[in-house]
Formats: sequence, structure tokens, C-alpha cells
Amino acid sequence: MDKTITRTVLITGAAGGIGRATVALFAEHGWQVVGVDRAVFGDGFPANGLFIQADISLAENVELIYKKAAAFTHSLEAVVNNAGYQVAKPIIETSVEEWDAVMASNLRSVFLGAKLAYPLLKSGNGGAMVNVSSVHAIATSANIAAYAASKGGLLALTRAMAIEFAKDHIRVNAILPGAVDTPMLRAGMDRGHLGGASVQDRLENLASKTVNGRVGLPSEIASAIYFLADETQSSFMTGQALVVDGGATARLSTE
Repeated sequence: MDKTITRTVLITGAAGGIGRATVALFAEHGWQVVGVDRAVFGDGFPANGLFIQADISLAENVELIYKKAAAFTHSLEAVVNNAGYQVAKPIIETSVEEWDAVMASNLRSVFLGAKLAYPLLKSGNGGAMVNVSSVHAIATSANIAAYAASKGGLLALTRAMAIEFAKDHIRVNAILPGAVDTPMLRAGMDRGHLGGASVQDRLENLASKTVNGRVGLPSEIASAIYFLADETQSSFMTGQALVVDGGATARLSTE
């Protein structure tokens, strides 16, 4: 690909831990960034980009986001569906409203976004979509069923989109982060699955469960996302699930 051509990426969940690292990495590589988040990004968003504050769990907002993106750029070379919402409760205590809220944010928004991103990706002669799933899609724990189900559904959706979009040279892959030190991870540490009196104790207990012996950094997930988005690095990959979890899912839980 000609490096003089400016490539544009749309990143949801741009103001979160992984989102910020991903925005910074794409900008560092010369991409123009369209960022989306329900929260304010604050200082540091790339000056040549566009930040849209919106809640993607609302269907009408997804449509508005892509209208603004289309007015900003004639094409997209990549879309990173990174936004996520988590409810940490036992199944029997999770309400229908909470279940639907998780599905709307984590799964339905990607379905709707894909339909709207498709013409922008196609107009640039193809591109890549990276869906940020989770290791909870393949190995989970108690009190996080809605989140795990949404991320598992995202894997199936990734495969379906990869098959349908391939004719237009649009690759679709998923990344499955493990324990990464983000505000969402810290907020979900009260489920009683880790032990420890303090957040630091719980982080250390969590780190001990990985093969690498530590919790991941947002920048490490951003690097894997960039690998899947960049045509020069992953051109023969589509419909795949890339696990980035410090080896956590490689170890038998019975050991």
C-alpha cells in the first residue's frame, strides 16, 4: 500500500484503556482516526481526526456516527469495534434490562455498525474490521454470563462477516484479550473470584493465573489490533480469533 495515502480508521470505545492506546498507535503510524465513545475523550485526541461522543447501544446513534464519519472521510480502511459494557452479576440476579444492555453495546452495535461501515470500507477497495471480543468467549467464570455470551456471539458474527465481506476484499477478525489493566478490569474485580483485600492484591492474584505471570498492558492489545488491521501484516487472515492473554487459556484449570 502506498504510504503517502492517508488511511482512516474508526475506533469505538476510544476513551477507554485499550481504546486510547489503539488511537495513539494508529495515529503514530500515520492513520487518520475517527474515535467514538460515550465518555469525553479529553486532551490528546489526534488533531487531524474526528471524535464523536455517542452511546453505541442506541441504534439511532450508530447511524448518526456513520453519517458523521461519511461526511468526514470518503472511505474507511479499518474499523475497530472495541467498545464494551460489562454487568458482573450471577445469572439469576441479572435482569432482562441488564442482559439487553450488554447485548446492545457489545453485539448489536457491531452488527449495525458493520452494515453502515460496509460501503465506506468497500469504497476504499477493501479494508479490515477488528472486533474486540474477550477470552470470556472461550473460557469464562462465575457472575459474568451476559458479557461472556455477548463476546461469544461476537466470534460467530466475526466469522459470518468474514465470509460475506470477502468478495469486496474486506477482512474481518477478532481479538480476544485476557486480563488487561483497564478501568473495566478493575471495576469487575468485586466478583469474589480473585480474593485479596485491595485492588493491588487482586491484580497480583490475577497476574499469578497467567503463564506470563503478569496482567497485560493496553498498548500490547493495541499492537495486536494494529496487526490485524494493517493489510501489510495480516493480509491472509480473515474470520480468525486471535487470543492475547498472557497464556491464561493455555493452562488447565485443574492444575
